Amino acid sequence: MSGSTLSSRNAKRVFNFTAGPGALPLPVLERVRDELLDYRGTGMSVMEMSHRSPEFEGILARAEAGLRRVMSIPEEYAVIFLQGGGSLQFSMVPMNLCLPGKAVDVLHTGLWTAKAIAELKKGVPYRLAGSTEADKFTRVPRADEIHLSPDASYVYMCTNNTIEGTQWNAFPETGSVPLVADMSSDISSRPIDIKRFGLIFAGAQKNLGPAGVTVVIVRRDLAERADKNLPSLLQYRTEIAERSLFHTPPMFAVYIVGLMVEWIAAEGGVAALEQRNNAKAKLLYDAMDATGYYTSPVEIDSRSKMNVVFRVSGGDEEIENEFLKEAAAAGIAGVAGHRSVGGMRVSLYNAVTLEAVQALVAFMRDFERRHG
Repeated sequence: MSGSTLSSRNAKRVFNFTAGPGALPLPVLERVRDELLDYRGTGMSVMEMSHRSPEFEGILARAEAGLRRVMSIPEEYAVIFLQGGGSLQFSMVPMNLCLPGKAVDVLHTGLWTAKAIAELKKGVPYRLAGSTEADKFTRVPRADEIHLSPDASYVYMCTNNTIEGTQWNAFPETGSVPLVADMSSDISSRPIDIKRFGLIFAGAQKNLGPAGVTVVIVRRDLAERADKNLPSLLQYRTEIAERSLFHTPPMFAVYIVGLMVEWIAAEGGVAALEQRNNAKAKLLYDAMDATGYYTSPVEIDSRSKMNVVFRVSGGDEEIENEFLKEAAAAGIAGVAGHRSVGGMRVSLYNAVTLEAVQALVAFMRDFERRHG
């Protein structure tokens, strides 16, 4: 490897709309670069230090405190940093929160809730309290289509559906039944009332950092539901008691989460990011709706502000392949739709700039002019 480095000013950077892992803010990447070899005078990288060292304990504490600050997380909720991705939570949540004889109410809105259901089918009673599968998941359930049991262990939902391009704009009222949310793709993109939820989990790799760490925000009393005979590593109470240090955590990923929440605060907080995200989504949807050349299957009231899905020229495969080819040549990356549905998908996570969306819209208009 060469001993020379390339400054960020000279580095070739594309407009990155990848669905996950997603774009990271340039200031965060620059900070990582600057601290990579010598973290704050320690003479070592974060990747090399002991997870029991005062330096890493400081990193962990700042990441938690920063997340609490930008998301207004009350003290009655624990914040822990786990491994296994959001997918492990499909099993870990019912292991810890299910009560004997009480089913899980599931709001089924796409592939990611289907994966959670697949884990419940292995031995946890559940019922579909709302589903839009009959409509091919082109929207989220309406309030009058949701039928919750007052006796459920918890209600499970995915707040933003990355593949289908749908997002909940209002959360269901669940009364005394805890609401559990997979927020992997829209956490910190808009203000939420944490007290509406019993547990929130999110893989960090879309809005909070790199792949490798999963953030879990859980009401402390709910963590005590778990059978103490569960394997220690699969109990939330274990990681709460050990402050995410029961075993070696994903240290570098946690470090970047800490930098991300510093960046969010410096940008004006989650409320400011929401305004920016709204502007980005409006710009793109308005461009799509202007002529009909680009069409979205998603009902307007359920359109996601994080993942915009659409077809080009009625789904003409040849035209869509050309769109992807020309987009890549124009420095626009990550706009191919999920392999299960095809078409296009543009992810507008927190780190995606308005400038990037403006460049994409200009490209789309030019492409339509030449191919439409």
